Amino acid sequence: MRDVVEQLDRWRAAGNARTAIATVVGVKRSAPRPPGAKMALAQDGSVAGAVSGGCVEGAVVVAAEEVLEGGEPRMLHFGISDDEAWDVGLPCGGEIDVWIDRPDGPEGEAFAALARADGRGALVTRLDGGGRMLVDAEGIRTGSLGTAALDDGAAEHARELMWAERSERRTVEDVEVFVDATAPSPRVIIFGAVDHSAALCTLARAARWRPFVVDPRERFATPERFPDAERVVAKWPAEAFADLGGIDRATSIVVLTHDPKLDDAALQIALASDAGYIGAMGSRLAQAGRRERLLARGLTDDDLARISAPIGLDLGGLTSEETALSIMAELVAVRRGHPGGRLRDAEGRIHEVGA
Repeated sequence: MRDVVEQLDRWRAAGNARTAIATVVGVKRSAPRPPGAKMALAQDGSVAGAVSGGCVEGAVVVAAEEVLEGGEPRMLHFGISDDEAWDVGLPCGGEIDVWIDRPDGPEGEAFAALARADGRGALVTRLDGGGRMLVDAEGIRTGSLGTAALDDGAAEHARELMWAERSERRTVEDVEVFVDATAPSPRVIIFGAVDHSAALCTLARAARWRPFVVDPRERFATPERFPDAERVVAKWPAEAFADLGGIDRATSIVVLTHDPKLDDAALQIALASDAGYIGAMGSRLAQAGRRERLLARGLTDDDLARISAPIGLDLGGLTSEETALSIMAELVAVRRGHPGGRLRDAEGRIHEVGA
């Protein structure tokens, strides 16, 4: 929804109040766009977004115009075999299902508002046209899919996928639904106002992450030194975490200070949280010393196994920028559930897609 919500707002402000949205709800084999990808159509014929690489948009627009004029929500299926691909227009040789509906009603409005506010939640839609339900990060529901059992089951899927940051088709109580997730840009909290941190902030911004820098040394922790940071917090770890709203499972923690007083305090707090990633810089010798200190603080081997240390992928980088690149590459790999090796040595699909 974040792909098109700003355009929807512009259309509404210009008087194009009626809109229809086409959403990719199923992908098989190779396909240009993943589940959740959207294309919006306004009443004046304006189009925003895409559901493929331009291959099937024409057919989708025709169907969306009918829904826009009051037609029922509908599913479109584009199935292409490899030998027919070029004739039909999908050279990837894949299959996609596209659901077309209008974003009206309290559920649609609430979903748009959530995406607009960079919030977290999921809109669950019955693919038989039977209803919609929004579930936010607090578990609050708007709308209904028809029965309490269906709502409860769908809410479980919504909670799973909003945190996994994936949109997928699921089956609940023998009813096919599409769980459309929206989430804020991922957050990385970087401890240590050092050159590596500045380079990491720049790369994180380029990758559409939200970087924060923390260091109690006010002389070094200044916004001028980290122009790409969303915030620079000159506080000790416990105060800084509280100031930044705590740690959830979508937060990554990167420790770069080389100062045991800061490193250990930050890591101990991070390990007591649901942080999705915890990494720490340092040589093998430094890691061994840190391990002994943290064990003495009462942490366990299982706790320490969560720390990615030495931090980053093995790129052989030497400069601050190259080191930041190895860290950013590992953050992306962990977020996407990939090992981070060379694609030429990997097997299977390059891009994982949902059902």
